[in-house]
Amino acid sequence: MKIVPLASESLGVRSLATYVKIDKTGILIDPGVALGPKRYSLPPAKAELEALMKAREKIQSYAKKADIVTISHYHYDHHTPFFEGIYESSSPEKAREIYEGKILLIKHPKENINFSQRKRAWNFLKGAEKIAEKVEYADGRFFDFGDFIMEFSPAVPHGSEGTKLGFVIMVMIDDGTKRLVHASDIQLLNRKAVEWIIKQMPDILITGGPPTYLEGYRVKDAWNTGLKNLNEIIKETNAQIILDHHLIRDKRYPEFFAQLEKEPLTFARFLKREDKPLEAYRKELHKIEKGEDADLPFELR
Repeated sequence: MKIVPLASESLGVRSLATYVKIDKTGILIDPGVALGPKRYSLPPAKAELEALMKAREKIQSYAKKADIVTISHYHYDHHTPFFEGIYESSSPEKAREIYEGKILLIKHPKENINFSQRKRAWNFLKGAEKIAEKVEYADGRFFDFGDFIMEFSPAVPHGSEGTKLGFVIMVMIDDGTKRLVHASDIQLLNRKAVEWIIKQMPDILITGGPPTYLEGYRVKDAWNTGLKNLNEIIKETNAQIILDHHLIRDKRYPEFFAQLEKEPLTFARFLKREDKPLEAYRKELHKIEKGEDADLPFELR
């Protein structure tokens, strides 16, 4: 099993897109990328827009190698829609390149889904069903591809129990030597997701961290709950942890890492690169664009 992180907050964009290669089969997980349209009441900086285009190019490139595409839910940083989007760098042509001729294993578009995602799923399927080799609703299902198996979780909350953000599905991939769990926007905040991950006993866990940057505004106790749940997963499974996404929008994420039982990697660190959490430093990036001085904990190239 070869794992290639494609796009995430540590690489400068909103995403958790991942490519997995097993023998001759390519699996593309959550092929979406986006930018937050407003952060600190500011639009994306030029550096973020440049990172978005690079991430889009990488996703499109790996889509050509993929045979299977999975979608955990219908937020635009997790799937590419069939419309022209500025902060998603999407278009019908780019969507077609990703989904045409593929086996699509996707979140159920009508069950355990909120209104906004149901609408997005309907729009997505209008395009995808015409061009995909096959479309399967994957919630809670098992697929045997011979050289490897894939098992999907039932729908679990997108964050805390009772959230208005809807539901997501996780995926486990086992090639007989290694077990990978990709746990998208669970945010490490609900018991159903934590228990399912532990049951899978992964060797590697790719997961989005809690949205601590929203603490006290949209979420409560995200830091402590996420920390407790991830430490439980580490103790029970001893998995290698690749932790990225929402957590990396918070400048304090290194402090969160330091409180874990096992040092995780970001997508950037997995690729042996420097973390570039551009959104977290959007204010500083705008100052630099204006020719003002601002401190960044990474090099801006």
